[in-house]
Formats: sequence, C-alpha cells, structure tokens
Amino acid sequence: MVKIALAGGSGNVASEIIDVLIATKKHEITILSRKDAPVGKSEEGVGWVKANYDSVVDLAKALEGVHTLLSFVTEQDGTESPIQKRLITAAVQAGVKRFAPSEWASSTTEHLPWYAYKAEIRQYLADLNRDKKVLEYTLFQPGLFANYLTGPYKSATHLHQIESPIDFEKRRAILVEGGDDGVITLTTVQDFAAVVARAVEYEGQWPLVSGIRGTTLAIGKLIALGERLRGPFKIERVEAANFEAGTWETSWVPRIDHPSIPPEQAEYFAKIGTAGIALGISGGSFAVSDEWNRLLPEYEFTHLEPFLTGIWEGKP
Repeated sequence: MVKIALAGGSGNVASEIIDVLIATKKHEITILSRKDAPVGKSEEGVGWVKANYDSVVDLAKALEGVHTLLSFVTEQDGTESPIQKRLITAAVQAGVKRFAPSEWASSTTEHLPWYAYKAEIRQYLADLNRDKKVLEYTLFQPGLFANYLTGPYKSATHLHQIESPIDFEKRRAILVEGGDDGVITLTTVQDFAAVVARAVEYEGQWPLVSGIRGTTLAIGKLIALGERLRGPFKIERVEAANFEAGTWETSWVPRIDHPSIPPEQAEYFAKIGTAGIALGISGGSFAVSDEWNRLLPEYEFTHLEPFLTGIWEGKP
C-alpha cells in the first residue's frame, strides 16, 4: 500500500486518476483542496484536507506519512508558481519520497504562455536536485487528451471537455499555414489514469520525463481521419506570424471554458488558447515521448481510430 496525496485533487483530471486508484483497493488517498469536502460523499480509504497553500507548515503537516504526491495545482496568473514551490518545500520537510508536478499535458511550453508556471517548476526541481537527489520526481506528459475530440459527446467520467481548433462535431479546423506535418500525441484520459496508477506502484526509479503515448500522428493525418469518420472538413489556415501577433481572424473561435478560467476572461483565453494550441501542434509541443509505454510493455493502449469511431459512428 502507498499513501498518496493529490494537491488540487478535486479537479476533473485528478478525479479520473482517483477513481482508478480507489478501484485498486491498495492505497490510502488524501485529497488536498482549497474547497470544503463535499457533503454526504465519502469513499473508503479517501481523506480530504482543506489545504492552506499559503503555509509551508500547514502543508507539511498535511503531508506527514505521504509517500507519493501528485500535483494538479494551476497557477496561470503568473510565472513564479509560488504555491507549487511551497508544496515542494513542504514535501521535502515531510519526507515525501515521490513528487509529480502539475504537468499532465505537453512536452514543451513553447507557444503555450498559460503553461509558464510549468516551465518554472521544471527548472526549480532540477535546481533542487542539482547537487544530490533531494526529491524523486517525474513529469507526466500524455499530450492532448483524445477525449477532447468527442465533444459534445461525453467519453470520460470527469474530464471537462474543452473545444479545440479541430472540431469533429462541426467538421472544421483552424490550422497553421504549412503546418500539416506537425505531430501530435493523443492519449485517452482512461489510459492516462491507468498508467499513472501503475506508475504509483512502480518499484523502480521514476524516469525524469514520463511520456504516456497513446497515438502519435501528423496533424494532416488527424484531419484525414476526421474526414473519414465525419465527412469533409472546412479548414481555415492562418500564417504563424499572424497567430503570434494576435492579428488573425477566422469565422469561428473555439470556446475554452475551463474551470480554471474566470468566465469574464473566457473570450480572451479563447483567442490566446487557439493560437497557442495551433502553434503548439504545428511545432510539436504536444508530441510526447514513450517512457511508460516501454516501462509497461504489457499495457495495451487505446488506438485513436477505433476510439473515435466508437464515439462518432452513426452520429449526425
């Protein structure tokens, strides 16, 4: 049995992992959240701590006896990531053995300004272990969740679907001009959660980078798959320089209504997010490595085409 804590554990991605961890019936789980514990809802082996992320002392107390700490904290208001830095300090003080920072997506943060805090924490952890290993950590990276391509049809229990520049429902896409050879990894959130749960139990040392690779393919091939399943797509192509300058215009913009984005900022983030995701896909930011595919050779990953066929077959 491993005692596991999940910071930001009430969020939708963390909840997918928690379900898998609970199903193993092997672990003691603590959810750290700014929120109060939900009334009338409890799971055997799952505790809830209303976390004070402003206090290293309080965090260290909450982490006493924890072996593995998974962070899902988002800090998109700035680049310094103070909450995760306090969390790391508290983890070291409490004797936590393993830590996974709030990654869960891209291999690089290039073109993705809202992920600046991730780059800051990558460097912070590298500096922490520069002279000797103070804290074992890994960067879990599944690329984009394939489940985002099934909206509005739900394909996961908790994952909050956001619209992306590739819209299977309405058969349309916004792409970087000349970027069809850009490579993207699409992993189902079910595979992602299953692999993270296995990684928690893994007895060897965690790799520094934890790529979890479902299907990796060129963006042009993804569009071709969409057209096989859904019919012809309307493609709008934008010069990379126009995306970068914020001067681009298209007939539609994906609606990005993530729980971490205040409603009054949704329109702003839609423009920033669409440009960043399109540029990131073109530049390979969402193409990830395959460390856990190799460490777990017996695990059968879901292939993208049958997964999407199962969702879209027969849909109008």
